[in-house]
Amino acid sequence: MRLADLTIEEAHKGLVENKFSALELAMACLARIKNVDDNVRSFITVTEEKALNGAREADKEIKQLQEEGENIDYLTGIPAAFKDIILAKDVLCTAASNILANYIAPYDATVVEKIKNKKGVIIGKTNCDAFAHGASTENSDFGSTHNPWDLARTPGGSSGGSAAAVASGEVLYALGTDTGGSIRCPASFCGVVGLKPSYGRISRYGLISMTSSTDCPGIITKTVKDAAIVLERLAGQDKKDLTTPNIAVADYAKYLEREDLNGLRIGVPDEYFAEGIDQEVLKAVRDAIALLEEKGAEIIPVSLPNTKYAVPVYYIITPSEVSSNLARFDGIRYGYSAENDSKYSSEIKNLWEVYLKSRRYGFGDEAKRRIMLGTYALSAGYYDAYYLKAQKVRTLIKKDFDDAFKKVDCLITPTEPHVAFKIGSLATPLEMYLEDIFICAVSLAGLPAISIPCGFAKPKDGDSPMPIGMQIIGKGFDEKTVLSVANCYEKAAKWREMRPKTY
Repeated sequence: MRLADLTIEEAHKGLVENKFSALELAMACLARIKNVDDNVRSFITVTEEKALNGAREADKEIKQLQEEGENIDYLTGIPAAFKDIILAKDVLCTAASNILANYIAPYDATVVEKIKNKKGVIIGKTNCDAFAHGASTENSDFGSTHNPWDLARTPGGSSGGSAAAVASGEVLYALGTDTGGSIRCPASFCGVVGLKPSYGRISRYGLISMTSSTDCPGIITKTVKDAAIVLERLAGQDKKDLTTPNIAVADYAKYLEREDLNGLRIGVPDEYFAEGIDQEVLKAVRDAIALLEEKGAEIIPVSLPNTKYAVPVYYIITPSEVSSNLARFDGIRYGYSAENDSKYSSEIKNLWEVYLKSRRYGFGDEAKRRIMLGTYALSAGYYDAYYLKAQKVRTLIKKDFDDAFKKVDCLITPTEPHVAFKIGSLATPLEMYLEDIFICAVSLAGLPAISIPCGFAKPKDGDSPMPIGMQIIGKGFDEKTVLSVANCYEKAAKWREMRPKTY
């Protein structure tokens, strides 16, 4: 038994039965990182000493609880990684950008605090597109992460490091963020489970903001059951984040017990099965829908007519909020300052040049691009024509989903129109933005969605079969239905048993 290959559920059982210790489990993950991460490059920071100390504390906790006859939490002693825009106290948090290359987080994000309270073990911080701006992890200032199934290909983004770390067995689960698809895209490309909860279901406190109206912490795991386990422990109201409503957290794992989908209505949106989808991807998703129908679900065609506007709306709203959120990185309070950089300090003559040169040399190209687009969209004379109009269309996109959910319990679509592409193969920013075509509408509407593996396809420019993801979309705060459908399919199809080359 290779410990790093276990799921959360399996590892918890082993810890409770004293088959191995939390320290042994952490050491197995650290050994896997040393063996594969030079090639996969999932991590920006590995917190080895903190991980080993945390594992020792977890072992003490397990021993004490066993002596007292108390239950041991599922996350106790389980190694995890966090996308490097999630703050963990006294750990480097770079947002994969040079402008924060030396920034040490002064406090824990709520999600980190909750995991620490359960005596979870923090292995390290994973790579991502800088400030989460991207769909391939190629925009990281620390280099691209590679897909564990084919190292020449992208893992997706922006949470590519987290997805690659789970897919290659470097950790048992990882946290990422999903602003316009940044968990679901890499989950699809890496053949793992990626859950984006409803907006506000998990606290955003302690995240480095990108698009505040759609930023959503989420979960990447090996199985749907593991995603349900983590969600139950991270979800809930947080007084530090007023977007988290006072809605009870369900016992999500309980809803995974059903063996069939009798009485469930699943919608299939016409607009997500149009031209431009790889035929093998289309077949895999349609085969998955057929399997769900065999399990008792009623399949109902639906329409989301404003889907075609989702990408342009997203890429007006997102740069607008990015331009505001990145204003704080000015070389004064924290992060990189050109004034303290010997290469540029002689050029600094006044405060204005500190601002100007710190942002010029600290930000990467994509951050600058989004700042300029957003500032333009918010400027006098253009606000009504762009930002305000985009918000109105966003309302129509949400209404489409509301209307569909009057007829069905959930929706199924492809996660991505194709499998993972080669690193460097998308030549323009527009090509990269179009990667969000099936996933950003869900974020604009604030809905929960999950990507689960549903097959493999050979890319047109390669011979190695790559994973295909299927997206299941639910009503707001109805994660239990999303997880229930996903789990039913996962058990019937058994794609999760496939492993990438890095194993």
